[in-house]
Amino acid sequence: MQHDQLAYSRALGETQKREMLLNIVRLRYADPPTFLDTTQVIAGYNYTRSMSGGYYGYPASAVSNYFFGQGSLSMAENPTVTYQPLTGQQYAENIIRPISPTVIMPLSLGGMPIDTLLRLTAQSIDGLSNVRGLGTGPFGGGSVRFYLLLHDLKQLQAAGAMTVRITTDEPDESSGKKKSSSSGSSSSGTPSTDGPEHAYLVLTATSDSNLQAIQAEVKRLLHLDPNAQEAEIVYGPYPKHAGQIAILTRSMLAMLTQLSYEMQVPEKDVHLGRTPPTIGQVGIENRSEVVIHCDRDVPDHSYASVEYKGRWYWIDDNDFRSKEAFTMVQVLSALAATSHGTGAVVTIPAG
Repeated sequence: MQHDQLAYSRALGETQKREMLLNIVRLRYADPPTFLDTTQVIAGYNYTRSMSGGYYGYPASAVSNYFFGQGSLSMAENPTVTYQPLTGQQYAENIIRPISPTVIMPLSLGGMPIDTLLRLTAQSIDGLSNVRGLGTGPFGGGSVRFYLLLHDLKQLQAAGAMTVRITTDEPDESSGKKKSSSSGSSSSGTPSTDGPEHAYLVLTATSDSNLQAIQAEVKRLLHLDPNAQEAEIVYGPYPKHAGQIAILTRSMLAMLTQLSYEMQVPEKDVHLGRTPPTIGQVGIENRSEVVIHCDRDVPDHSYASVEYKGRWYWIDDNDFRSKEAFTMVQVLSALAATSHGTGAVVTIPAG
């Protein structure tokens, strides 16, 4: 168990990274992505042992008497791995359907940078547009104010002046306050699971004048009341009611497609029409969230690498920001798998 659990965990993790990276590259060249779900791993072992021996005795005039013996030991490992391709309704729910903001936003509570999280998952926030794919010019049609908003939110997150609250209390649309319900939060602050969850962006009180100025700028960009302390996060291009923050989220397919438009590709492929030009960044951003390099040679040190049509594509192991964002994409992929059953089952005979 000590050997197999870690070994199979590492193998599955590396395979998932390479599959995700390969699908990003394939999307850049208009190849359909393929997702295989590992449903079961069965590790089987065969042990073979044999031993033999004997004694030869000779007369005194002959060669000396002696014993002889021999033995052998062999082991063979024959794992059986079961894969299931994502198709039909499962594909639609896991890959094509946008991920709900109430699923995305709590990830910031676990230490994930909120600017990276929203750059990957949000197409727009209250009408402020993130960069997007084809048909939007060399910079993807992004809004400078979108990136200014993310920069401010990251500063507030780092200083502890912003958080996300999850509750099952129904908001009172007429007054902008929570409406108590029987399935609301408990006294300990832990939300119950009886009703639908609602996410709120909370700007916590602070005596720091610089943080207060940043909070005021966030409220201005999000069209919130200057005295507001929190706002409900809803899905959509624009809020339906005052005091809401509308986030138009992406699906996993849209996230991977956007990353593919920002990766490096050979200039020859662009000139020959095999792939469109790379989308640039706007405003205060000068790089994509996941920097994917391209070359003919196999990289010596890489976090993840795949070969596609005679060229290697990889993420540099020294690029922590890209590794962090790529890990976030994998976490989001797992969260988007709403129709999955149990995870991969590893069966290891112990007898």
